[in-house]
Amino acid sequence: MSLVGKKAPVFNAPAVINGEEIVESFSLADYIGKKEVIFFFYPKDFTFVCPTEIHAFQEKLEEFEKRGVQVVGVSCDTEETHLAWLMTDKDKGGISGVTYPLVADSSKTIATNYGTLAGDWNYNEEGELEFEGAPVSYRGTFFIDKEGVVRHETINDLPLGRNIDEMLRIVDAWHHVEKHGEVCPANWEEGKDAMQATRDGVSSYLSSH
Repeated sequence: MSLVGKKAPVFNAPAVINGEEIVESFSLADYIGKKEVIFFFYPKDFTFVCPTEIHAFQEKLEEFEKRGVQVVGVSCDTEETHLAWLMTDKDKGGISGVTYPLVADSSKTIATNYGTLAGDWNYNEEGELEFEGAPVSYRGTFFIDKEGVVRHETINDLPLGRNIDEMLRIVDAWHHVEKHGEVCPANWEEGKDAMQATRDGVSSYLSSH
């Protein structure tokens, strides 16, 4: 079930903030009324594709912050594992230098509530409870507005890294919609023509603002 148009599931969980400090109770609710949030799930610490995405978000962090957007990452690892990875140099496969929060979802409840968990518990023929699939999260990305409502979501399979510039485009499109009341067509980027939705549902192109 898609979360678009619905309130983002709330949670309180441990996290590492500022790349060095463990906090026991982190919540996206702290940003409601203050900032929009890009909340992204990645499969696992100390892997290969994940650090490329995590560093890519860090490289674009200033661009998100200029737009009033907080970036928050989450995986099913523990907060201690997050911290160990953050303390490992980039040239050794670590993510040293990352400053945005990384949430620990070791119970897998956050991934379950957001629909990103790559497996589930089921009983086998012997009546034994087994986990089917991978006990990690798919690469889910959620754009959450200031009211805590999900406005965009994508979920990639484990091998497929995401495009961070596309997340910035989504933010820009949402800001354009809010500011001008127009809708954004395919491949829209900041500075390009938007569209005006008429009462009968037919849209017409307008000049750039």
